Amino acid sequence: MKAENPLFLPNFCDGYTIFISILVTELLAFALVLAPLNYDWETLKNDILSDLAMLSLFMQWLTLASLGLLCIARRWLSRLSSEIMVAIISYLLILIVTLVISEIAWQFQENPLVVNQLTNVTEHHFFLLRNLALSAIFSAIALRYFYIQHQWKKQMEALASSRAEALQARIRPHFLFNCMNTIASLIRFKPAVAEEVVEEFADLFRASLAEGKTYITFKEEQKLCQEYLHIETLRLGERLQVIWQVEDIPEDALLPPLSLQPILENAVYHGIQLSTEGGLIQIKGHFDGKQITLDIENPLSDTASPHHGNCIAQKNIEQRLLIFYGKQANLSEHRQTNTYHVILSFPYKTQSNENTYSR
Repeated sequence: MKAENPLFLPNFCDGYTIFISILVTELLAFALVLAPLNYDWETLKNDILSDLAMLSLFMQWLTLASLGLLCIARRWLSRLSSEIMVAIISYLLILIVTLVISEIAWQFQENPLVVNQLTNVTEHHFFLLRNLALSAIFSAIALRYFYIQHQWKKQMEALASSRAEALQARIRPHFLFNCMNTIASLIRFKPAVAEEVVEEFADLFRASLAEGKTYITFKEEQKLCQEYLHIETLRLGERLQVIWQVEDIPEDALLPPLSLQPILENAVYHGIQLSTEGGLIQIKGHFDGKQITLDIENPLSDTASPHHGNCIAQKNIEQRLLIFYGKQANLSEHRQTNTYHVILSFPYKTQSNENTYSR
């Protein structure tokens, strides 16, 4: 898990944040221009565009300058241990920017048009105090909104993390129980092989029960799956064949632990084991630069309904994918004449851009 970051402010260096800030500022400028009640139709028709242009220019200066300063100060602010200090310093920086930009704007007071349309006052101090007061009010509202949003996001992430851990805890016993059954079936007839499986199972057990991991890389998940399939190969012999075609999948792609292993386990128990001749499990991967797709294919058995009773494991995986990736993830299944497919689709996420959970 990532260390707690006290910086509740959004990333003001981000293009989307800048766009939203400019848009909100422009809407606020519209509201301030339309707010006075003493407008008659002629004044509204003749002066509103010029008033709006001057006020918008002034407010966009304030917004962009404040965003730029907070963007530059972000790295330093993130080192502070107190949210109160972050809020106070950010608040003071915005007020300083307001004072500086207001003073620069006042220097155009020799132009009557600017004085009338930008300030509507002639008193220097009143002009500065009015702008500081408005900036103080709107900045306080904005910072309070960012703080509440940050706290809400932390609560949602904590709830999602708890839910994901509960789902993962439910799927572990099934996985471990089947591995123990595999070992038990080998002890009587192949004790040497059973001993080898116990050693491999110890590593598998340790990896599957690693605490504090809400995600692992695709490389780690693939390794865990290969160790599990090797154990099943020792039990089933040549009846179990596996082909991995995942060269396109980035090894650093993140996914919840035990996302593939239960699907492969179902493929073994409900596809390969029920067939006297065994069969082939194929794991095919595709990556288009943004979205990762994994297709797990196994043969259908003629002796029993394929994958009957496996909905719990697949629903568990689907829920964890939704918690981790949000609506960008999907799990689907379909049957063909002789094969059964489970298809996972999720976005490419790495540790550098991981926010623990998406919604």
